[in-house]
Amino acid sequence: MFDPKLDLSPAEVGLNEDRLDAIPAFFEAAYLDTGKLPCVATMVSRNGQLVHESYRGTTEMGGDVPIGPETIFRIYSMTKPVTSVAAMMLYEEGALRLDHEVARYIPEFADTEVWAGGDLKTYQTRKPDRPMTVKDVLTHTSGLTYGFLMQHHLDALYRREKIGAPTETLEEMCARLATLPLLFSPGERWNYGHSTDVLGRIVEVASGQTLDAFFRDRIFGPLGMADTDFFVPESKLDRLMACYQKNPLSGEITLADGAGAQSRAYREQPKLLNAGGGLVSTMGDYHRFCLMLLHGGSLDGTRLLSPKTVEFMRLNHLPGDRSIRDMGDETFSEARMDGNGFGLGGSVTINVAETMAPGSVGSFSWGGLASTFFWVDPVEELIAIQATQMIPSGAYPIRPQLQQLVYAAIDW
Repeated sequence: MFDPKLDLSPAEVGLNEDRLDAIPAFFEAAYLDTGKLPCVATMVSRNGQLVHESYRGTTEMGGDVPIGPETIFRIYSMTKPVTSVAAMMLYEEGALRLDHEVARYIPEFADTEVWAGGDLKTYQTRKPDRPMTVKDVLTHTSGLTYGFLMQHHLDALYRREKIGAPTETLEEMCARLATLPLLFSPGERWNYGHSTDVLGRIVEVASGQTLDAFFRDRIFGPLGMADTDFFVPESKLDRLMACYQKNPLSGEITLADGAGAQSRAYREQPKLLNAGGGLVSTMGDYHRFCLMLLHGGSLDGTRLLSPKTVEFMRLNHLPGDRSIRDMGDETFSEARMDGNGFGLGGSVTINVAETMAPGSVGSFSWGGLASTFFWVDPVEELIAIQATQMIPSGAYPIRPQLQQLVYAAIDW
């Protein structure tokens, strides 16, 4: 039933209350009662009004502590839109340009070459057709990759070189990354990878601040995102839930990182400020970030971006208005490749029918490794967020299922 703590009744913004109530009921029956997930949190707002907020399940598999509004989740790649907003704030100030070469900010990239054949032991490289630009790292057309993709010899080279290890700074990681070849010449294809980490380092260089300081001073503080950071302070540790992983072959579920003080990765300020996947947050905090995007860059009288800049970010920036599928391959993505292009920091729907789920052209979305997800639909003025803690994000089809259920609740 409708929670009186929410802003308005669902009917007041054109949503069906019974159908919204069916969302947590569906996930509880399909995933919690069957032991597939420890919990599912869902949130829906329309016209800027919160009309659905649900927390089902517990902070640990088989545990007795229920999740709630205070629960802190690892949002992994939902960090990427935050880093992208930071970069576009600096863009508005003239501190960077999209056509600037990355080497302008990270000189080591001036000599980066492209993989030209061979294997992990003996490989050849060539000069890129053109330099990597800021726009390339915003759109994942940079030629960078991820070691965990397991698709190419270069991925194995990343693993061998321990790219992304927590023992180095963002500056050190990007400097080493630049010594390795690119998967392809910048702008040639779309490939998920460390692009946003490089963008985070550009933010540091252009702003003169460390990334965490910029986030706190320029984004989290102004938006009131008090529980979002790269680590969880001791006073809040009991709110960090456990994270699990599902073996794609056996289906076995094991613990990836413990809850609270049992966490190995989030108990203290990290050395590596992972711009592409390092943040933790709450449902309420991330909803405020989404509201800022929906409202054209401002929230509660605080403006981070111009409405025209947010509109620009939501355009498909892949050349020729192509989709991720057209420019990519079978590599991992946090969004369905069909029907989705890529904007400045997240996927953008360009063909609703091809996405195989209801939605609107221009919807902006992304997700995180541990099965967190959000989308902002500017046509319907709709925001939806989902969170649990299960790696990988494709372990279960909970994202398209949430879309089906949310759009089914629209009455007008």
